[in-house]
Amino acid sequence: MGGAVVDDGPPGVKAPDGGWGWAVLVGCFVITGFSYAFPKAVSVFFKELIREFDVGYSDTAWISSILLAMLYGTGPLCSVLVNRFGCRPVMMVGGLFASLGMILASFATSIIHIYLCTGVITGLGLALNFQPSLIMLNRYFSEKRPLANGLAAAGSPVALCCLSPLGQVLQYQYGWRGGFLILGGILLNCCACGSLMRPLLPPKRAQELENGSPIAAEEKKLQPKRKLLDFSVFSDRGFVIYTLAASVMVLGLFVPPVFVVSYAKSLGYEDTKSALLLTILGFVDMFARPASGLIAGMKWVRPRSVYLFSFAMIFNGCTDLIGSQATDYSGLVVFCIFFGMSYGMVGALQFEVLMAIVGTEKFSSAIGLVLLMEAIAVLVGPPGAGRLLDATNQYMYVFLLAGCEVTLSAFIIAIGNFLCISKKNEDPQAKMEMAVTASEKEELNCRVEGEDDHEDKEEPKETENGNINALKVGEEATMVTEMVEKVGDENTAL
Repeated sequence: MGGAVVDDGPPGVKAPDGGWGWAVLVGCFVITGFSYAFPKAVSVFFKELIREFDVGYSDTAWISSILLAMLYGTGPLCSVLVNRFGCRPVMMVGGLFASLGMILASFATSIIHIYLCTGVITGLGLALNFQPSLIMLNRYFSEKRPLANGLAAAGSPVALCCLSPLGQVLQYQYGWRGGFLILGGILLNCCACGSLMRPLLPPKRAQELENGSPIAAEEKKLQPKRKLLDFSVFSDRGFVIYTLAASVMVLGLFVPPVFVVSYAKSLGYEDTKSALLLTILGFVDMFARPASGLIAGMKWVRPRSVYLFSFAMIFNGCTDLIGSQATDYSGLVVFCIFFGMSYGMVGALQFEVLMAIVGTEKFSSAIGLVLLMEAIAVLVGPPGAGRLLDATNQYMYVFLLAGCEVTLSAFIIAIGNFLCISKKNEDPQAKMEMAVTASEKEELNCRVEGEDDHEDKEEPKETENGNINALKVGEEATMVTEMVEKVGDENTAL
């Protein structure tokens, strides 16, 4: 478990909120773009694949579905690997897998071959890059984390605007085989992004850990072993509420981008004009994500980021409900503008809220479990909307269903947070637990400071200060305990 320990760093390491963190942000921006845009960019080759292998559109659509299923469904596996080996090695191997899958797919002789290579191997490679990049971003940013999340999330619309036209050019110039081969080479950039994920170490201990000094070896023995997959996050009310809301949200969140082009075509508009709707949506989304990160990072807003997230979901759901009544192209353009704004807000805030709920220590396990739950919804959502379309032959009902699902998820997280989480924080017993936790952290910091000054031959002075700090914290914990008992006596008297 040494890799995970190195990534986390010893207790007391503060997120730099800058410095090398900006390089980590660039890597996360590129990885997020590849992960979300690649399944959509591959769809430009579908017509050639249909002609090559004599299959239907539904058969080729499974390529993107398998890619997304691997990206979401392998979340727990990624968590285990990150906790075992660390982020950087996992991302480097993932980059090789992502590239290898596309290269092997360029030699495919059947559609099953492409399912296995592009869907499974490349999908697994992208998953091994996406989740660790978010974990490292969480470790390098604290105060500026909402902005960092917003900027990283902007990689998705930027990459989509670049990869889709690039795929069309490659198909025209080199055919689908040559296009797959070149895209496989481009995906090697995931390895370069993985190399940017430098483990976060305290300055004084960095050289010692690299040289393997006896003090470093002793510190490693003292550090508790981390679980490969921490299921204790399910004991957190906030995590359970978030997971339930996110799973319901994903049922309808991805439906409008999938069907809006077909919606325009059903109204009688040409293909190029219909496809322009996605470009408008992506362009608005590109600016909405960093702007949402800026808003979420404000001093007054950040403690209430859960409610901002629920507002974004309500905004998105209401946009779907109103957009279902569009009867002409101008109505769909207005829909795409507002959908891009709300979609960007949701994309920028979803992982920021999860980080705020579970904290840095448990985030690697939490995100894996959340993505697994969302994978089920991703596989059910768009196909379910397609069945509804087949049954009704009207896109209005598809958009109404998607809007209701996203709006429902907003009420789940908002009401759940207000009724369960807020009351939990106001509980005096919870305050006492927080004081004890603070006491433990203070003692741990004093212990680390004492070791540092022992090396400088100033051990007695630091030990005395450490005892004073420990006594102060102990007194504070005692005062909180007395307050709890007093409140209990008052309640009994009443």
